[in-house]
Amino acid sequence: MVRDYGCVITLANNALANTLRCSNRESDHGEKDAAVMTNKITRRAALTTGLAGAASCATAPVMTPYIAVGKSVGGIFAHGVASGDPGPDSVVIWTRISTTDSRPMHTINWETAADEAFTDMRGKGEAITNSSLDWTVKVLVKDLEPGAEYFYRFRIGDAYSPAGRTRTLPAGVLDRARFAVVSCSNFPFGYFNVYDLIARRDDIDAVIHLGDYIYEYSTEGYGGETGAALGRDHQPAHEVVSLTDYRMRHAQYKADPASQAMHAAHPMIAVWDDHETSNDSWSGGAENHQPASEGEWNARRRAALQAYYEWMPVREPERTPEAFFRSFTYGDLLTIAAIETRLMARAQQFEYGDVIPTLQTPEDVARFKNEILWDETREMLGAAQIDFLDRTFRSSVGGGQPWRLVANQIIMANVIAPDLTPHVTEEDIAAIEQQWDQARAFVKASALGLPTNFDAWDGYPAARERFYDMVRQSGDDGMIVITGDTHTWWANDLAAKDGTHMGVELGVHSVSSPSPYRKEFLGGKGADYALLTNRDNKDVRYLSGEHHGYIDLEFTRSAARAEFVAVDTIESGNYSAFIKAAFDIEKKKGSAEFSDADGLGFKEGILF
Repeated sequence: MVRDYGCVITLANNALANTLRCSNRESDHGEKDAAVMTNKITRRAALTTGLAGAASCATAPVMTPYIAVGKSVGGIFAHGVASGDPGPDSVVIWTRISTTDSRPMHTINWETAADEAFTDMRGKGEAITNSSLDWTVKVLVKDLEPGAEYFYRFRIGDAYSPAGRTRTLPAGVLDRARFAVVSCSNFPFGYFNVYDLIARRDDIDAVIHLGDYIYEYSTEGYGGETGAALGRDHQPAHEVVSLTDYRMRHAQYKADPASQAMHAAHPMIAVWDDHETSNDSWSGGAENHQPASEGEWNARRRAALQAYYEWMPVREPERTPEAFFRSFTYGDLLTIAAIETRLMARAQQFEYGDVIPTLQTPEDVARFKNEILWDETREMLGAAQIDFLDRTFRSSVGGGQPWRLVANQIIMANVIAPDLTPHVTEEDIAAIEQQWDQARAFVKASALGLPTNFDAWDGYPAARERFYDMVRQSGDDGMIVITGDTHTWWANDLAAKDGTHMGVELGVHSVSSPSPYRKEFLGGKGADYALLTNRDNKDVRYLSGEHHGYIDLEFTRSAARAEFVAVDTIESGNYSAFIKAAFDIEKKKGSAEFSDADGLGFKEGILF
């Protein structure tokens, strides 16, 4: 159901030259490619014959103004505190000490309490840190009660850290759970107002971070110009490659006051994507890793993961460091499956610049689409992870939980690039090439019906089918996938190769990284590119590159609701927040499906 908000829209389209008046009533639009208001409007007719701006039929969002936290903690606990990876009787708590003391190690005291004043003490202990841990402290606190709120802090000598708040996983009957879903926090691109906004909430069970928690680039690279203008240059100034480099970059992100506030307020469930190591990473390398000048990939990967495990409030895997997948059970309501899609099993991505020169005939294109792209040997998750997910899903379904939530890095839905050749100029392509050397090849690929992103699951369709087969065999009927990476809002249907509806996908915009679907992209045509992508892909229900933010995702036993909560700026610590769009999800015909949408513009509503 799409709600209309009482306004008048005129579409500059010969097929729809008349003015359509929106009513104040709710109208059930039924199939996605049809809507009945005054006229029956198809997805194609909803856009003009060229790229057209989105006319909005929604009233202006209600803005709530905020002034972000101004200063980090400072002192010996200058990087704040954090918690994460909760269990029903345990949770990880974290801090770091900043010391010039020459002693080879320090003993840190920690304590937990049921109240913020630390009068109702529940546990205490000691931890040792040294330079081999980069002076970080990570404690797995045990013997806690399920579904309980706790406060924690650290002490060295007479100096206390700030207090943090955390929560264990609930057990037994549970009627509701709520999460803040975030991704892609790039320090130089802007202030972490999204983190600040999440820190203000007290109704969140956990923050789910879908990766790109840090970025590896130098001040001359991605985001460098913006960082210089905002006074948020990356540290160190060069691209991070060594263990010392990655530690320094993590330290910079943890020193951010908004990041500190969010970590202190909520436990985090984190997965990594590529930038925690290097852009477009896979099991054997990365697009942004050059062995000739940056050394062996394995050495860089080991350094990146060591720093990650030192600086993040996560449990380390019992297997290899790359096997960073696990699950979290919220009573009898849902299970979160946090997956790893980069370093353990992923085959190397296709690059448009490599593929396009090989596609000289229609037969070449057909062979690539049907054979090369669908090569069964191209892995994403790997057998060990598929086996883990199979056991996780079966346990959840067998235990009567209505929902499975997959914390996933990259877009899972089928998304074919719309043909851009009639819409972009040589000047547009040249401008994009300055930031992305694959731009020209991508525009050519868009005319061939190829995926819009080879780095997403579309570049590994056989691996995606293996995942879907596992989901089918588990008996799942309530899968929701949450996705980061693209710096873009998405609401997608998930469909297997045979057309079977598998569930829905919610893509979150970034904390600060820019979207390829923002208005400024493609010579000012980025928002229109989003509409074309929406129109030409039946599985894409909603797509927008505007406004950074997070997903407020709430589950009840019978439904789920996702509110896309946005901020109006990241160029200043003074910002306003609003709900950009919202989606209701219910179980229908044996799987999770979208049942309603709020706050969409007129054309967005038609395309939904």
